[in-house]
Amino acid sequence: MSDKWTTADIAGQHGRVAVVTGANTGLGYETAKALAERGATVVLAVRNVEKGEQAAASMTGDVSVQALDLTSLDSVRTAAAALRSRFDQIDLLINNAGVMYTPKQTTRDGFEMQFGTNHLGHFALTGLLLDLMLPVPGSRVVTVSSTGHRIRAAIHFDDLQWERSYSRVGAYGQSKLANLMFTYELQRRLAAHGTTVAVAAHPGLSGTELARNTPAALRLPLTWFAPLITQTPAMGSLPTLRAATDPAVLGGQYYGPGGRYEVMGHPRLVTSSPESYEAAVQQRLWSVSEDLTGVTFPVVQPQRNSVPSGSAAPM
Repeated sequence: MSDKWTTADIAGQHGRVAVVTGANTGLGYETAKALAERGATVVLAVRNVEKGEQAAASMTGDVSVQALDLTSLDSVRTAAAALRSRFDQIDLLINNAGVMYTPKQTTRDGFEMQFGTNHLGHFALTGLLLDLMLPVPGSRVVTVSSTGHRIRAAIHFDDLQWERSYSRVGAYGQSKLANLMFTYELQRRLAAHGTTVAVAAHPGLSGTELARNTPAALRLPLTWFAPLITQTPAMGSLPTLRAATDPAVLGGQYYGPGGRYEVMGHPRLVTSSPESYEAAVQQRLWSVSEDLTGVTFPVVQPQRNSVPSGSAAPM
């Protein structure tokens, strides 16, 4: 394998089931497409089923669509139940869908939109599907974060839903920091089991629809410099694909572009912010997330005679 990891490095995925959220466009589309081309049975878990069907029709391989609206816990539960009725195992759950810099609004359950969609929706989905993954050697939960987890980012336990004041950038940063903290705490809970691992990734700066809510003051400069500082969705999906398929990946690792400032480039192992590794905050966030979603994760027991799948310590 060269230092410049690409989709050519993805081993055959025949016999594996991959669920990719937000896979009808952008990074999720490219992720799902690459996995399907390598033989995986891929489910596009999307809010807009019509667009999902169009995306599936443009892919090669065994690709289907599942309705999933991460802004509704009822929809998350319905989607999880449908997936459980279709599959007796899931090998890859890729928590890719997200919103960015949205105006102040709430999900159907009353959560701040970015925190509710990017973190709580995926937290609930993972908890409802995890027992289909635990028996599967090599199964992985891959959650897509962002370099935005470093910008004005903290877990505001005193105002998680931004009811007192609202910052688009701060709320996005909180949700992406939560993605990482969820990954690291999930890995801590999975480590003794020895089969499923939790990994995170980020795409750098990619030209996708996600940035459509960028504040006006930033929109014009980004438009001018976009060709110099952004990469295609296909390149942006590579960190996620490496986290999902590279045999050398360990639980608790974080992958992003290898170029300067992790903006562009081929994927490599990277490090998240010091705040993201604070175990006490991770555990508190986990407890709060269970309370807010009503989803309790299955108790993970150590497997007898299993070889631990590995876990990465903070770099």
